Amino acid sequence: MTKKPLIIISGATAVGKTDLSIALAEKINGEIISADSMQVYKGFDIGTAKISESEMHGIRHWLIDELEPEEEFNVYEFKTRAVKYINDILSRGKIPIIVGGTGFYIQSVLYDVDFTETDSDRSYRQQLEEINAENGPEYLHEMLKKIDPDSAAAIHANNTKRVIRALEYYHDTGSPISVHNREQHQRESCYNSAYIVLNRSREVIYDRINRRVDLMIESGLENEVRDLLKGGVPEDSLAMQGLGYKEMISYINGRADFNETVSIIKQSTRHFAKRQLTWFRREKDVIWMDYKDFADNSQMLSHIINILKEKKIVQIS
Repeated sequence: MTKKPLIIISGATAVGKTDLSIALAEKINGEIISADSMQVYKGFDIGTAKISESEMHGIRHWLIDELEPEEEFNVYEFKTRAVKYINDILSRGKIPIIVGGTGFYIQSVLYDVDFTETDSDRSYRQQLEEINAENGPEYLHEMLKKIDPDSAAAIHANNTKRVIRALEYYHDTGSPISVHNREQHQRESCYNSAYIVLNRSREVIYDRINRRVDLMIESGLENEVRDLLKGGVPEDSLAMQGLGYKEMISYINGRADFNETVSIIKQSTRHFAKRQLTWFRREKDVIWMDYKDFADNSQMLSHIINILKEKKIVQIS
């Protein structure tokens, strides 16, 4: 059976995925599916560096501004929507391009990973939520570290939802979720795919992150967070746990001064980029592409298109 074509453009935050993916989509008649856990939420624009309509250059984007802040978005929801959009894009003779830095999401689609939820005991989840409320996320993370150190290494302590999910999985099955995920990862890709990871030196990525955060502050991140809070988005909602948002809430509530807040956002984002790079290095079938190896974006784009031609993903002159 002929596999369906799929392109993935990924890499650490601030590496330059957006500009390159737009240029690629224009060249190959593509549409873009965002693999970002935050840009899917309406109203979360500045802190997510969300692409604007003018920046899209007429390229259709999916999973941008699709959910209200109170709605839940996770890997199950992403996979369901992304597969539907891929099939829709292909049915119209276009090429689907997944763009984003959430490797867990990308993996779910590329390898058709079974992340089916177990029939969890609701009382155990409630117990974990109470433990988190009383003792904080670090305590929960330590619980996970004892039973599944691999998952604890891959999941940030502040990502309480995923920590709880991993604890639940062990409680329900007696097996670490990291083992399950590794087994699923051995699966073959169900697409004729090119999984491209863009890269720059760590110093350059960190500098780009620092400048991006400064631009977010200048563009009104504080006012965006204040408006979301005034609009009724709860401080403890999943959407508000995103980078930049939770730190700005601490400042607004008087728990940190402004300069300290900006510094923490930069540091947290740099740590996030480091974790992303660690994830991508563990992935199989990845095509690494470093900006330093090309004279400019145009040369890099030409190289990508040649790869896509060789893999018979696109047929353009």
